[in-house]
Amino acid sequence: MDATLIGVLAVIIAAMAFDYTNGFHDAANAIATSVSTRALTPRAALALAAVGNFVGAHLGAKVAKTVGSGIVELPPVMHSLSIILSGVIGAIAWNLITWWFGLPSSSSHALFGGLVGATIVGGETVLWGGILDKVIIPMIASPVVGFILGYIMMIAILWIFRRGNPAKLNRGFRVAQSVSAAGMAVGHGMQDAAKTMGIVVLALFVGGYQNNTEHIPQWVFFTSAGVLALGTYAGGWRIIRTLGRRVIHLGPPEGFAAETVASGVLYANALAFGAPISTTHTITSAIMGVGATKGKYAVRWGVAGNIVIAWVLTFPAAALVAMGVYYLVNPLFT
Repeated sequence: MDATLIGVLAVIIAAMAFDYTNGFHDAANAIATSVSTRALTPRAALALAAVGNFVGAHLGAKVAKTVGSGIVELPPVMHSLSIILSGVIGAIAWNLITWWFGLPSSSSHALFGGLVGATIVGGETVLWGGILDKVIIPMIASPVVGFILGYIMMIAILWIFRRGNPAKLNRGFRVAQSVSAAGMAVGHGMQDAAKTMGIVVLALFVGGYQNNTEHIPQWVFFTSAGVLALGTYAGGWRIIRTLGRRVIHLGPPEGFAAETVASGVLYANALAFGAPISTTHTITSAIMGVGATKGKYAVRWGVAGNIVIAWVLTFPAAALVAMGVYYLVNPLFT
């Protein structure tokens, strides 16, 4: 087995480890609201999320191509494999840190931060225009859009069903949440499995095993989707508790509104623009927007503030970790 193949396999294994941590870290994105409102049992919700992630992965080719070619530019040499591996390890480290503290940070931005940090110290090219268009602008815009649409959606529900029986409405929205949770899970797969696919394709390209970053082999689809689904089914209970209970008190109508808005934003970005946005930012901001309809004291802004701090720190923190990892990993690839 030659050194290049070993390097490619190391990156693929690390990418799948990231994929798995992404699954249990971001399981909350799809199911926290459904579990907290008792629309679904925890295990049923996790199973639904796992299946949705698997399905969604096969619709995320545009996002995968953005990650594979729109963030950094790496030549097809061994040195590039050490950069990719360092970036992925940086992202895994940040995922584990934020999971431990129960903070719903973005696995996507951890991956981008890690990749950019390792690329900088590795002396290769960061596509700052792509970072601005595909990472920074969506990072700011998606939470704002999620918050505003969550607020509007909840106001509409309150007005449309203003004369309804609360008990009957809660039962109906619990059923509806099964659909909105499934939609959220598919949207998460379209975004997050696709990011892992982009990393694997990039590794195959720089390792010389394919000629471009446009083609995604079928085994990459299935492997990335399957590992993400397994990670999701393992569950990230610390973060599920934060999103489902600590930000606001969610009822079935609120849960349905937040999930519907967030999944819509994910679909629009993945299918229309191929923009790799954060599912975590989108659903969390939608939950905050829904909660804001109950008044300024309904949202626990202290918890929300901690989440926002984690959002801001994610990109640079993962980049710094990846920079340190690079100096340990790179000698193995020379």
